[in-house]
This record gives sequence, structure tokens and C-alpha cells, in this order.
Amino acid sequence: MPIRTVVWGENIHEQTNEVVRSIYPNGMHNTIAAALNTDVSIEATTATLQEPEHGLTEARLAATDVLLWWGHKDHGAVSDEVVERVAKRVWEGMGLIVLHSGHFSKIFKRLMGTPCALKWREAGERERVWAINPRHPIAEGIGENFVLENEEMYGEQFSVPEPLETVFISWFAGGEVFRSGLTWRRGAGNIFYFRPGHETYPTYHDGNVQKVLRNSVKWAYNADNRYTAIHDAPNVPVENALEPIVERGPKLHEAGEAGYR
Repeated sequence: MPIRTVVWGENIHEQTNEVVRSIYPNGMHNTIAAALNTDVSIEATTATLQEPEHGLTEARLAATDVLLWWGHKDHGAVSDEVVERVAKRVWEGMGLIVLHSGHFSKIFKRLMGTPCALKWREAGERERVWAINPRHPIAEGIGENFVLENEEMYGEQFSVPEPLETVFISWFAGGEVFRSGLTWRRGAGNIFYFRPGHETYPTYHDGNVQKVLRNSVKWAYNADNRYTAIHDAPNVPVENALEPIVERGPKLHEAGEAGYR
């Protein structure tokens, strides 16, 4: 069974900016999905901000193994209810791949618990992406480094929690460096942040970038991604304790009563 993947796109710049429309006439989300679908082990569809519930209904997310997220102009328009819905699925084991300016998305900040801020400059600089963890599955087939001739600069410090792994580091022509490929786990869900992808440059047409995206979907995939017990907080009866104990002292809750949330 292929990895059921949804590419979520804000889909604003493609409709309002002629440069972006000329590079991605069908939208960045569709370009990314098409690149993913060249791998028979991935089945990618799309969702956008403009759809009811942003295309991320309970049923849609329940049938999603990996979600990719690209947003920029209007992070605030994303419903808090949908953000919590996505976070719940990540905790249960759905993979999440956050792209470029998605670092300021509500869902990324929700799962990181930090500002997720950085330096930036929009000057079409050369970016050299170094695979500093070349044996990582996300870097498979990439080589030592690759170059994007025109990209937006992102520079450190990147105010995110210490990652589990750093897969890529970027160097820019202006001298800055940036941790461009980072992994985390939240609950049972795998998370990957990948930096390249400014909308006025043809980054998602680049073969190396497309390869990283396919690799990251396979890495983020969790075959057992419905770990719903992660939300449970059971009141364990005294008689069910693993070792015999005697109840003593006052308590707030009756036997079997749910705790406060």
C-alpha cells in the first residue's frame, strides 16, 4: 500500500503574484505532489487554505500517513481548530514535513513550543546545501552537497528546540549559514523541517530538492500511525496495581473518576 501523503499549500502567492504564477502555474502544492508521485511507493494528493476546513477534515487526516506543509503570507488564517487536529494526528504517529516559510506556521510553532524565528534576506543568493549526515535516509542519493543558484537566505540563529538530528546545513553567498534539514519526534510522530523553497525561485523543480522530499516522506512514514492511547490518562484502580498496595491517605477523586484536564 503506498504512503498516503497530503501536500498542504497556502495557495495565495500563486494567485496574486505573476512571478510565482509563471514558475508554478498549477501551484506549488501540485508541483510538489507531482514530484512525490514519481515514486510508486507514494500516493500524494493536495489540500489548500481556501478549501473548507483547509482541506484537512477529521476524515482526511485519519487517512493521511504523511503531511507536507507550505505556508507564508497568511499563517494567521489557518483555523486553530485545524491546527489542534493536525497536532493530535502527529502525536498519534502521522509524519509532518514543514517546508521553508512554514517555520512560522501555527502547526510548527505549536509542536516546537518556541518562536521558530530566524534571519532572512531576499536577494536571489546562491545556496550550497551540505549533507552533513550523509548516511541518513533523508540524504540518500544526494551526494556531499548541491547548489541552488537563486534562493532566499535564512540565517542562524534559528530559535527551535535542539533537533534529534541535523541532516543538512546551508551556506549562502552573503556568508550566513543555516541548519536546513532538522528532525524531531513529537509523541509518536516524526517531523522534518526542510529550508529551501522560496516561491519566486524554481526550487521545487530542482531534482535534488525533489529527491529530498521523496526521501523525507519515506522517513516520516510510520506504518502504525494510530497510537490513540497517547491521549489517555487513566485513573488506575488500587486493585489493578502491578504490585499489591494498600490505599492510604486522602484523595480528590473517586475510584474510576476521570482526572482534570
